[in-house]
Amino acid sequence: MSQSTAAPLASDTGTPAFPDYRVISLIIACAIFMEQLDATVLATALPTMARDFHVGAPAMSIAMTSYLLALAILIPVSGKVADRFGATRVFAASIGVFLLGSVACSLAPNLPAMVAARLLQGAGGAMMAPIGRLILLSAVPRKHLVSAMSWSLVPAFLGPLAGPPLGGLIVTYLTWRWIFYINLPIGLLGVWLVRRFIPPIAPHAEHSPLDLGGFALCGAGLGGLLFGLEMVGQSADLAMAATLLAVGIAGCLGYLWHARRSVHPLLDLSLMRIDSFRLSVIGGSLMRITQGAQPFLLPLMFQIGFGFSAVRSGQLILATALGALLTRSFTPRLLQLVGFRNGMIYNGVLSSLAYAVCALFRPDWPFAAMFGLLMGCGAVMSFQFAAYNTVAYEGVPRERLGAANALYTTLQQLMLSFGVCAGALLLKLVMGVRGHAHPQAGDFSFAFVAVTLVSLSSTVWHLRFAPDAGHELSGHRPR
Repeated sequence: MSQSTAAPLASDTGTPAFPDYRVISLIIACAIFMEQLDATVLATALPTMARDFHVGAPAMSIAMTSYLLALAILIPVSGKVADRFGATRVFAASIGVFLLGSVACSLAPNLPAMVAARLLQGAGGAMMAPIGRLILLSAVPRKHLVSAMSWSLVPAFLGPLAGPPLGGLIVTYLTWRWIFYINLPIGLLGVWLVRRFIPPIAPHAEHSPLDLGGFALCGAGLGGLLFGLEMVGQSADLAMAATLLAVGIAGCLGYLWHARRSVHPLLDLSLMRIDSFRLSVIGGSLMRITQGAQPFLLPLMFQIGFGFSAVRSGQLILATALGALLTRSFTPRLLQLVGFRNGMIYNGVLSSLAYAVCALFRPDWPFAAMFGLLMGCGAVMSFQFAAYNTVAYEGVPRERLGAANALYTTLQQLMLSFGVCAGALLLKLVMGVRGHAHPQAGDFSFAFVAVTLVSLSSTVWHLRFAPDAGHELSGHRPR
């Protein structure tokens, strides 16, 4: 296929030159699952790795934060790279870079080498999720976009849940280096599937130059914020965390000043003038704070507050992934019936209240009751994010999809990290007020209620959507 001209946005007219949208969605979902699984599996192996590298366990946190740094720096340029070289080609290459980083991690003899390998791995990971979504937007007909986005959300739930038990098994019965080897078969299969089933999406014939000033400011701003939030969430050096947050805020403010004066800014903030995009970003950001806090608070509550074993805790948390899987099957039909606006309004309230129910959990609750409620929690939240991730791009022109996707993904990553930080700070606050050295069940209840109020505030923004928002995507016709 010639790549001299830009490929048209997939539409409902004519037969698209792409395979069934389910094939595309699952290929992209596999790559995202690999990235999500790698991050959570690694967390369980850090103490063992610290012993092998002859360093203290706290020092191993840099193996996690170096990956976050690569994400913060490179996610904003993902749209520019895809525009210049073609989304399909860059997506396959990003999987290859991630695999090279995984091999380098498995062979690392010391901590500095591991940090360098994690930076390389992060360079691939920064491109996989945003460019995978860009392929969906470019290749999937609009009438199937809701279902395709629902499929792509599943690994975001499964990866973090499958990671800890898998990591424990690997560290117990093999060696931590196998954590990185398991990426190889998944990644190699992914590269073959991309080349086999997803035709090249041509680069734009005209593309803007890279905004180097914005790249530096954005990298410093997002890197400082992500590192600072990570350190606060892990109760690390608070003075250093405050410094990093200050650097991050200064970098972001500097970028805002720069973007207003740049002809081709790295992150195009003018996209916020598009109603569907702006409202999805704001409403989704508030929801993602709650979504980021939930996987941090739940395991701690079950294991520390309730005294459950890691296995029992993992079984309960798995319920949210199962709920997300079930939602995938009926999300398109439900959106067709109620529309995006009504769906986000009522389901947004339901999602928030579902997380608030977690505040009522106690150790003597029946296992089945908690499992069922968490399953429902995962189901309604999965529906909500499928709606956000689809309607956000309704009014975005084809030539600006890459820029919109880069901005959306950057803010998504930032809000999830902020959610972890918010959950940790709220828990510490109530522990301090109540004089608890260790968190109790009631302390977690307060934290869950507080983050619920944050997500409930998104209702104000859902109400501002037009009644016919996303009607071409869902097929819903408002009365």
